Amino acid sequence: MQKSKTILPPQTIGIIGGGQLGRMMAIAARYMGYKIAVLDPTPNCPTAQVADIQITAPYDDMDAIKELTEVSDVVTYEFENVDLHAAAYIEKKGKLPQGTYALEITQNREKEKQLMKNTDLPIPAFAIVKNATECREALKEFTFPAVIKTCRGGYDGKGQIKLNSQDDSEQAAVFAEENEYCIIEQWITFDKEISVVFTRSTTGKITFFPIAENDHRDHILYQTTVPAEISVDVQNKAYEAAKTLADKMNIVGTFAIEMFVRGDSIFLNEMAPRPHNSGHYTIEACNISQFGQHIRAICGLPLTEIKLLMPTVMINILGVDMDGVLKALPQAEDGFVHLYGKAEPKEKRKMGHITFIAENKDAVQKQLEKFKLFMD
Repeated sequence: MQKSKTILPPQTIGIIGGGQLGRMMAIAARYMGYKIAVLDPTPNCPTAQVADIQITAPYDDMDAIKELTEVSDVVTYEFENVDLHAAAYIEKKGKLPQGTYALEITQNREKEKQLMKNTDLPIPAFAIVKNATECREALKEFTFPAVIKTCRGGYDGKGQIKLNSQDDSEQAAVFAEENEYCIIEQWITFDKEISVVFTRSTTGKITFFPIAENDHRDHILYQTTVPAEISVDVQNKAYEAAKTLADKMNIVGTFAIEMFVRGDSIFLNEMAPRPHNSGHYTIEACNISQFGQHIRAICGLPLTEIKLLMPTVMINILGVDMDGVLKALPQAEDGFVHLYGKAEPKEKRKMGHITFIAENKDAVQKQLEKFKLFMD
């Protein structure tokens, strides 16, 4: 991987993807004085609303990729499904300090799990299947429950089926035949889910944000609580596993790893080579956000030592919540509301988030409950 040169304001940062993560990256960069160019197929997307330049084109449009590369001094991305040919082009031009390897790994669940296995990190048992016959054979070796997922794509619970018993084997076989390239994983019974969000610089320095404890509803992150209620032993294991992967993959920028906790054991789940929904709390609750630290990393600036300022809870705002949030805003004195500028509030679309911070967890919980009362 090519190391980035130092990029200073008012130079231009290019972002592939115009959703909320790109928007929050852009806002952090704006505070520092950078200019922003974004590539996204949707006119006036959330990132474009705070950018200097929008290139409106598909992500794999090589003419658009070349234009973004030309107008930018450094390029980053807000999601992992970036076209690898496009990423390789930008890397060759010396403008993608994150490189293509992390994208290649995180786009493919087989490669992701195989890397973790080869690095001796704790993961659920898994098998790769490419048709119904292979699926039926593989499931003979699994105890239930299990889960089958597509190896590529899928997010927020899409592209996967939980298999509760042998009776679900035929449904899994049909899924495998339709999708052709799938992974079956042992279902982990866990006490809680955590995520480790960290940033690694071009020189290899790593800074860790406080570990987040996550609660999901319908496979979508609902609430993140920090600090997570975990033992020091679990915390150390989580940070050490993250550091091992970060160094192995030569990560640059902000990166996230989801993990399951059972007792004092951890099991690594999935990775994201970018800022993460569970790290949004850092905007108000830390001395630097996951987005600000990411910008510093890709621009070749030294990373800031991270401090948690106060305990915090972050909740996502979905389309179904929008009316309630707008109703609460004129009455609620607590809560930092972030709305992403998305045009259409679909029921399960992430429209924004709210962060609550206070001196202790009880005070945070009272703020959250009071805001919810205003929403009713």
